[in-house]
Amino acid sequence: MKKLVASVMLFLPAALFAQSPFDGTWKVNLDASKPSPEPLVFSVSNGIYDCTSCVPAIHVKADGSDQPVTGLSHVTAAVNEIDSHTITIVVKKDGKTVSEQTRTASEDERTLHVKVTVYPPQSAKPSIEETTSERIGKPVLGANTTSGSWKTRKMNGSEGLLLVTYKESAGELSESTPTGSSWTAKYDGEYYPVKGSYHADSVSLKKMKDRTIELSFKAGGNIVRVNTITISSDGRIMTIVSESKLSGRVSTWVATRQ
Repeated sequence: MKKLVASVMLFLPAALFAQSPFDGTWKVNLDASKPSPEPLVFSVSNGIYDCTSCVPAIHVKADGSDQPVTGLSHVTAAVNEIDSHTITIVVKKDGKTVSEQTRTASEDERTLHVKVTVYPPQSAKPSIEETTSERIGKPVLGANTTSGSWKTRKMNGSEGLLLVTYKESAGELSESTPTGSSWTAKYDGEYYPVKGSYHADSVSLKKMKDRTIELSFKAGGNIVRVNTITISSDGRIMTIVSESKLSGRVSTWVATRQ
């Protein structure tokens, strides 16, 4: 009987035993990635913080107190003008700190450095991300020098923000990250719960090609982001084209298999 089973297995297609091209841990290569070219546009003037590129747009007092953000349930932003070149922003959801950031303009007002500490809902360890942006256009007269239009030129991030692990089994794909977010979904277009994320509460999964899948994320019943993920033919590179359905921004992230 054992010989018969072994003989049958010899003639089964190799694909039945092949590992999914998505399986494994991947790390985003920020140098090879391309964030959306759309600029971040905001100003701090006369005690008011306005972010016109944010979705929804933010208009709050810049007095350091928690201000409700119109259009985002249970979310507050505390904007504080430290000096003429520096502001801080603390974002909270349901009273819990989501992120703390410091934006600092250079003395020549041409570059902006942003350092963000992110506090994931399911992780006790915060993560750090930093960006350096270049001013587009002229400074805003009479406003804090951080004000204006800025285009991202350089990015850095804690490893926890750059890693993602996928595992495919029995027609399902699972995703997990070091920051505590996770989900498991079937390739049927139905929506499945996302755990440990501030940005989405459900995800649907579709297989477009053998090495390409589409992930559609919802928050509060609305589609907020669609990611198209493709694995290279050699299985070493993952390319994620991420489209925000809220802002229309499209970014391309490149990750390598670890």
